[in-house]
Parts: sequence; C-alpha cells; structure tokens
Amino acid sequence: MQRHPNLVPLSHEHKRLLFVCRYLKTDAAPYEGFPLETQAKLEYMVKIFQEVMVPHIQKEDYLFELCRGHHAEIDVMLDELLEEHRTISGMYSALVDSPDVERDMDILARSLEAHIRKEERVAFEKLQEMLPDVMDQINFENS
Repeated sequence: MQRHPNLVPLSHEHKRLLFVCRYLKTDAAPYEGFPLETQAKLEYMVKIFQEVMVPHIQKEDYLFELCRGHHAEIDVMLDELLEEHRTISGMYSALVDSPDVERDMDILARSLEAHIRKEERVAFEKLQEMLPDVMDQINFENS
C-alpha cells in the first residue's frame, strides 16, 4: 500500500533513524565519513536522537492520540508502540551509566530497528486501512 501523504514525513524520519541503527550495530560495516570509535558513535547517536528522535516521538504521540478510540484493535497496537517508545527511551537514557556502551548501543539499535519496521510494515498500514479519515486530518505543523 502506498504511504498516505501525511505519514510520509514520519517515514522519511524512520529512514534516517534506520541508518543510525545500522551504523550503531557492533557488526556494522564502516561508513565513509563516520568514525568507528565507540565514543564518536555515541556522540553521533545523541545528536541524532536530539535532532530527529525527540521531535519524531512527539509527532507519533500526536498521531496516536488522533487514532485512539476508533477501533479496539488499533488501541491495543498503539499501546504496544507507546510502550516500545518508553522502553527505547529508557535504553537511551541508560547509556550514560552503561558499563558496556558498545553492547548497549547495539541492543538499542536492534530494538529501535524492530520498532520502526513494525510501525512501517504493520502500524502505518493498519492506520491507513482502518482510519483513512483520521489520516486526512493529520497536521504535524499544529501538533
């Protein structure tokens, strides 16, 4: 199914975040122009989370609130996604005190990647299919 135009900005942000996930994994291939040192990877991740992830989650919170209350199946799915947001945010916050930052960045990257894929392949598809009128109402500028 083609992505609803109002969800395209979220999908573009997902694409950027998926790159970060690939880069942070312990088995990642080197990317030209991106350092391999753990501290440099951590600094890059912090920058991207502040610039992309925080506003992205705010947009998704707005989207999920608009979609809540129309279908029980959707509400259950949204609760799962919001719990994953909390878990991923907690993993990110815990990196400060991590005894093994490289391992924990890898775990975070894999968790975030699975979450994004679930949103793209399952959640967005269901929202478009079951709530087309709500999709038309989305306006991230006013969220």
